[in-house]
This record gives sequence, structure tokens and C-alpha cells, in this order.
Amino acid sequence: MVGSITTGASEQVLKQLPDGYEISTDPQRLNMDVIHKFLSEDSYWMTGVPRDIVERSVQNSLCFGVYHGTEQVGLARLVTDYSTFALLADVFILAPHRGKGLSKALMASVMEHKDLRHIRRLLLLTLDAHGLYSQFGFKPLASPPRFMEILKADIYQTN
Repeated sequence: MVGSITTGASEQVLKQLPDGYEISTDPQRLNMDVIHKFLSEDSYWMTGVPRDIVERSVQNSLCFGVYHGTEQVGLARLVTDYSTFALLADVFILAPHRGKGLSKALMASVMEHKDLRHIRRLLLLTLDAHGLYSQFGFKPLASPPRFMEILKADIYQTN
């Protein structure tokens, strides 16, 4: 049974999921070894990213960890001012844990979070997960010409 619970101030478990999985925003539970390995070796968007960059990004974000017992198996990271804007980034579930509805449960936790309910603009970039995100109301940009970017695609590549 999926349910929401809140524990002590240092730990917030947002959802208890079947088969011993849970989602938490407790930063003390985040496993930087797991997060860095996935982002630097297995993701298409952060290949080669240095660990100190990952650590700083996590420290300055609202992170939702997905856990199976004490093992971290997934993440969603939000860069936000908690008032008007958030960027959803670094969403992943480790391969052995996919196909169990964890990404949907993770996204539901993000969308239901009390500090994010009144965000006016929530953005994300994805290459291949449009089907997942559209279930939660994400759509292509309404006005792409209004958005601009500086993209340093090879910044983490070493030669």
C-alpha cells in the first residue's frame, strides 16, 4: 500500500512503496557514490562529470532519493527558489530496479511535495522520457523563442 508518512525532523519519508521501497527527501541518506557513478558513467547527460560538481549540485538542490532498504536506487533533483521556479534534473532509477513503477512514484512525490505545489514554472530536459513526464502535465515549451541557453556540452570531457 502506498502511503505518505513523515518521521523526525532529520528524515522525511514521503512514500512507503511495495516490496520495501521508499522515497525520502532526507539529504543524510543520499549516497554520493551511487549518484556520481550513475551520472558520470551511465547517464547520457552528465558523462564524465567530476564528483565535486555532483556533490555541489546535490548540496544546493532539493533531492528525492529512492531507496530499497538502505540502498539508494534512484534520484530526482530539483534546482528551485521554492517560490516561482524549479528545474527538474538528474532523474534516474538504477537498471535492476526499473519496471516496478518507481519512476512514476518518484514523479508523483515530486509533484505532490508541499514546497513545490505553487511553483509557477517547472522545467526539465529529456531525450527519451516524454511519456513519463507527460503523465504529470509536462508539455513541450509553449514559447520556445523566449528561452535561450548557453550549452557547454563537452565541459566534463577530458582529452
